[in-house]
Formats: sequence, structure tokens, C-alpha cells
Amino acid sequence: MEHIMIAFISFGIIVLSFVLATIFKHKFIAKKKCLLGRHVIVTGGSSGIGKCIALEAAKIGANVTIVARNKNRLCSALDEIKEQCSGNNQRFNYLSVDLAGDYSIVEKTFNNAIEDMGPLYMFINCAGMAICGTLEESSTNDIMQMINTNLISTIQATKAIVNKMKQNGYGSIVITSSLASFCGIYGLSVYCATKFALRGFAEALSMETKNFGVKVTLALPPDTDTPGYTNESKNKPLETLLISETAKLFTPEEVGNKILQDALDGHFFSTVGLEGHMMTFACAGMAPNTSYLELICQVFGAGILRLITVYYQSIFDKIIKKCKSDRENIKNNKTL
Repeated sequence: MEHIMIAFISFGIIVLSFVLATIFKHKFIAKKKCLLGRHVIVTGGSSGIGKCIALEAAKIGANVTIVARNKNRLCSALDEIKEQCSGNNQRFNYLSVDLAGDYSIVEKTFNNAIEDMGPLYMFINCAGMAICGTLEESSTNDIMQMINTNLISTIQATKAIVNKMKQNGYGSIVITSSLASFCGIYGLSVYCATKFALRGFAEALSMETKNFGVKVTLALPPDTDTPGYTNESKNKPLETLLISETAKLFTPEEVGNKILQDALDGHFFSTVGLEGHMMTFACAGMAPNTSYLELICQVFGAGILRLITVYYQSIFDKIIKKCKSDRENIKNNKTL
């Protein structure tokens, strides 16, 4: 009975913190800055969350450049983005480049785009992917593909533009990681490694850029209903699938709009949903503080939230043990 009461009290505090954060955010945080005529570059902009961010930026009045490797997808996405144009003077462009490839090509491609489209105001890294499977099931090619797509491409793309933004003295850089940067998940060991790395990258980058007027936002999307998510779900181990089902699946529009808003408001963390806020409060660590309200929630909620995360961990462990037991039973039955 005592454990149940603690669980209810903890849950109530988290819900209250989440509600208060939402209320105070809408009431006191400065209104959205206008992107009218500003240049926004979105990597991974041909689909999923990246495309949704590009669409929203176009609605606000930004000049938008999307980046990916597949030209056909880029052209199709750019047509959709142009339809959201809010003014006759808006400009749109796409760049087809392998961000994890030759750095000199990456740098030259972005330099040309900035020269053509104007000074860069916001740079949003959204390129990413997941290949599910336990570590022993992951091929070397799969491992390197995730490291290159999730980590190397973000580092190289950001390196190519960061000095120009620092020279301008303003702007925002978004590093899209995942809630998997806070917790390891069965069947996603290499994916989690790349996302943990991106969190460290964003924290260090924020130190390097904040005194130059450039803010960094670490986007932490939960499971999001994108083409990439649909594709990766086809090969998910049962354990990974069942663990994922313990949390809500969000739309890319919900996630993309929140990332853009948080970046414009200058927040370091950007996430959606109760689970996301729980994780940012519980695992803030040495992350930059950009919101006093979030700081209060982190200070007073961290201990209780730790208990809740342990509870979730026990649920995940039970799922994993049951799947293992079921497989062993099936194997034993076949040998009889």
C-alpha cells in the first residue's frame, strides 16, 4: 500500500510540474521571433521531422534550404514547402550532399548556399536513422552507417557553418538527438551510443558559441510516426517493440513544431510529452540552464523522478526476461 501511495504522489508531482511548465511557458516566455526573410537550413529535410520543421519555417516566412542525399525526395519535399510560402519574396533551395563524406565538399556546398540564400539564422540538424537489433546481430556496415548518419554528419555539417554564425553574432543551432540520449534501450545499443554522443556534442558546442550570440538547442524527440520509424519497426526485436509501446507515439508535426518553437525561444532542451519532460528533469546533469522554471523542476523533482525511472526500468527488465523465457520454452518444445 505504501509503494502505491508513493507512486501516486510521485506521478501527481510530475503531472503538476508538467502542467505548471506549460502554463508558465505560454504566459511568460517571449513571443515567437519572426523568421520573416531569415535563412533556415534543415538537414534531413526531405522527410519526417526535418520536413515538418521546414514546412513550418516556410509558413512563418523564412527562406528555407533543405539538405539530404536523395535528389528526387528533395525535389518532392521542396514542392510541398513552396506551397506553404507566406510571401512573394521567399526563396527556397535544396542541397544534395553526403554530410558524412568528404568534409571539403560539405563545407563548399554550405558556403555556396549561404552566399546564394543569405546569412544563416537557424541551422537545424535532423539527419538520422536507426537500425534495430542486439549488438551481436548488428553488422559492421550497420554500425558504421548509424555512426556516420547520426553523429559524423551532424558534426561535419555543424562545423561547416558554425564559424560564419559566430561571425554574424546571432543565430540558433539545433542538434536533434533522441530521448535515447538519456537511457539505453534493448536492441538499440549502437543507436543509443550515437545519441548519447550528440548530447555531449550539443552541451560542449553551447559553451563554445553562447558568448558569440549563437544558441544551441538539443532536440529530444520521443518515438515519432515518420517513414524512418515505420521502416525501423519492421526489424525491431520483440523486446524493443514492447518497450516502445509503453510510451505514446507522436506525429512529426507535433515534434517539428515544438523543436522550432523551443529553438526560437532559446531553450537548450526541446521535447514533447510527459515522458520527455520527466527525462529532462531527471537527467539534466551539467546541461546549460536556459529556463528558471525548468531549473526549479529539476532541483525539486530529480529525487522523486529517479524512483519513477527505476520503476520503469523494472518494467523493461520484466519484458526482456519474459521474452527470453518465451523463446527458451519454444526452443525446448521444438527439441522434444
